Amino acid sequence: MKTHYLATALVAAVAFAGAAQAQDYKPKAKGDIVLNVRVTDVSPTGTDAITTTAGAATGLRAKVENDIMPTVGLTYFLTDNIAIEAIAGTTQHTVRAKGAGTDLKLKETWVLPPVVTLQYHFAPQARVSPYVGAGLNYMLFYSGSDKNGFNLKIDDGFGAALQAGVDIALKDSWTVNLDAKKIFFETDAVDRSKGLKTKVTLNPWVLSAGIGYRF
Repeated sequence: MKTHYLATALVAAVAFAGAAQAQDYKPKAKGDIVLNVRVTDVSPTGTDAITTTAGAATGLRAKVENDIMPTVGLTYFLTDNIAIEAIAGTTQHTVRAKGAGTDLKLKETWVLPPVVTLQYHFAPQARVSPYVGAGLNYMLFYSGSDKNGFNLKIDDGFGAALQAGVDIALKDSWTVNLDAKKIFFETDAVDRSKGLKTKVTLNPWVLSAGIGYRF
């Protein structure tokens, strides 16, 4: 259902951009500051074996569920083509243990995953202007709520990010923004009270659609 909402936002954004083809717009340029407000789907892709702290197999795997939330991106153009973007937002995720006949909720946690990328914009003067980027992110887990008697500690840490997207100019300084990021992040989760541990390979896809304004 959440994926359906994001797809609807993407279709609406493209339709809105198409309706503005005949209007004047402001090209990208050195010194511009762009504020993007987006709807973002954060979808972790990893599954990892849960073992005892001694390393014995349990037959279970850790899976982190996705979430959709609003996010904000702030971009500064160092040149007409090169920009740096900082992205901020927070999402809530459920960690589950899954196996044969088992689907158990271990923890609900909020994640603050700020991302900073260096971008290259291929056609800054064009109405449809694609870009790519790469950078770093930091995963900060907070306000966790343990479930079903577990006491799971998830470590914070740094990850790498790859990015691709497109800005579609509307009237004046307004744009539609479609953005996809792949975050590479792995951490450790331990429940010493139950003698369990697991790697948590998030490696999420971060898919966004939104509206931007260029200052």
